[in-house]
Amino acid sequence: MTVRQLAYRLYTARLRRRLQDAALPRHIGLIIDGNRRWARQEGLASPSDGHRHGAAHIWDALSWCQSAGIKHVTVFVCSAENLARRDDTEVTALMEIIEQVVVAKIATPDPAWQVHVAGLVDMLPGSTALALKDAAEATSHCPTGAHVTLCVGYGGRQEIVEAVRALLEERAEAGASLADVARTIRPEDIARRLAGAGQPEPDLIIRTSGEQRLSNFLLWQGTDAYLHFCDCHWPAFREIDFLRALRDFAARQRRQPG
Repeated sequence: MTVRQLAYRLYTARLRRRLQDAALPRHIGLIIDGNRRWARQEGLASPSDGHRHGAAHIWDALSWCQSAGIKHVTVFVCSAENLARRDDTEVTALMEIIEQVVVAKIATPDPAWQVHVAGLVDMLPGSTALALKDAAEATSHCPTGAHVTLCVGYGGRQEIVEAVRALLEERAEAGASLADVARTIRPEDIARRLAGAGQPEPDLIIRTSGEQRLSNFLLWQGTDAYLHFCDCHWPAFREIDFLRALRDFAARQRRQPG
């Protein structure tokens, strides 16, 4: 073990100890940005190599959350806009990677996490949509009480539009007029049709790659979330970076008025 590796392990252990009695988030959102840029920096042949490393790294992050006792995680895997802008070869490779990670890492016979899916799933390639739906079904009886929501082909604005549309259609089928709906609609009527319904709303959203924006992620659910931006790209995001985000969140909690 090098001196640097030893120092990293000691500092990681120190951060863990400091967080033992701290106020930690119940629900974390992860914007896993920078896979393609990381691949270029590493001299890898294809952006898909970055996506592959980034997808595998999701499991590392879930393990860190599990160790910290955080039982709700929402991961922004890819946006609807990204799927529309990227070339077909890259999108196909990304979908294959998502399928492999879901099947091999998260949706195991003895799952640690119950999988939920958000986004325009039916617009994805058939095999990807099926893999995500099968993962949700296979983990539906996960005994740990831990939940991970995978946002694939996702957009926060579209999600809100779809939630309002579903509400209007449901009320119309029940015979309500538009005036009735307008008079009685409540925020919770929309909230229960969004990703993460029934779970606590995110307390903390972490974004990698140095970008400081939400990029259409959890626009409704993340209203009160603290934001933490990390300069490193997602595949290079370390446990120590994760623990620092928790430390900053805990410090903000201490500063809140009683």
